[in-house]
Amino acid sequence: MSAPRIIAVVSAELCTEFFSDADLERLHTLAAHLGGSFVRVDRLADAVLEEARIVITSWGIGPFDAATLSALPRLALVAHTGASLKAFVTEELFDRGVVVTQAGAGMARPVAEVSLTFTLALLHRVPEMHNALREGEGWYDAERAGAQHEILGAPIAVIGASRTGRAYLSLIRALGAEPLLVDPTLDPATAAGLGAELVSLDEALRRAQIVAVHAPTLPETHHLIGRRELALMRDGAGLVNTARSWLVDEQALIDELRTGRLSAAIDVFDEEPFAADSPLRSLPGVLLTPHRAAGTAEGRRRQGRIVVDEVAAFAEGRPLAHTIDRDQLSSMA
Repeated sequence: MSAPRIIAVVSAELCTEFFSDADLERLHTLAAHLGGSFVRVDRLADAVLEEARIVITSWGIGPFDAATLSALPRLALVAHTGASLKAFVTEELFDRGVVVTQAGAGMARPVAEVSLTFTLALLHRVPEMHNALREGEGWYDAERAGAQHEILGAPIAVIGASRTGRAYLSLIRALGAEPLLVDPTLDPATAAGLGAELVSLDEALRRAQIVAVHAPTLPETHHLIGRRELALMRDGAGLVNTARSWLVDEQALIDELRTGRLSAAIDVFDEEPFAADSPLRSLPGVLLTPHRAAGTAEGRRRQGRIVVDEVAAFAEGRPLAHTIDRDQLSSMA
């Protein structure tokens, strides 16, 4: 076999999830175009690296530090099948002029759909009623769940006009919600173009029936929703977080949920997996999923297709659509 030009550091299971047979064939063809072969490995150390031009990454890969890069003298592109890059993209990688791209755009739709699912569940008090019926003996235990609401006409705060935030906005607008958008990078006209009213964070928290968090991970967004902010939310409101636990003070949220004043639906946590005795597991107004909002079969294949398209653009000398530079990396999780 000729020396690998494209190396996918992706488990066999994830490789099947990400790449169709047609896309795998494209990778083989593109590698041949670059004068070598395509290989899949579980660890970067399992491959012959000297002639590699492109490395496709997945979760769990180690950092591209000086030692790793010394073994990859011809590396020119790192293409990530997910969104989060901070665990392995290094200053040395950018210093070397290596192009970095990722498939986060393929994850926006499924995460937005889970955010919508969470929103509807909280509006209709599904967690409270489900938990009451599961844990109680009486049919009418669920009557204590609180007032149920429709999404039609509901004020819903969207914190951050990220890709996922915008996808979520389009879904709730289609169902007749009244979106309140919080994003300091936008002006009112741009927000209006997205079908939302641009408001301050405090105003959004006071007015919204549901608060959905979709902000970036920045120093200034750490615990963007803390004790003060949670206290501003109206009685019976709900918090949706499918973004990052960084954005919400988890302990403050647990304390507020214990009072029964708010409900929450959460896909991301400070500790993953979280402890068996975590109070989140037993609070009645809470809906939990194990950081799987982006895990649809369609989304996975979309991510794989984005990566293959980026590899093709690079191999053929065309502009890439999803590159990340040094400055952008600082605002990513």
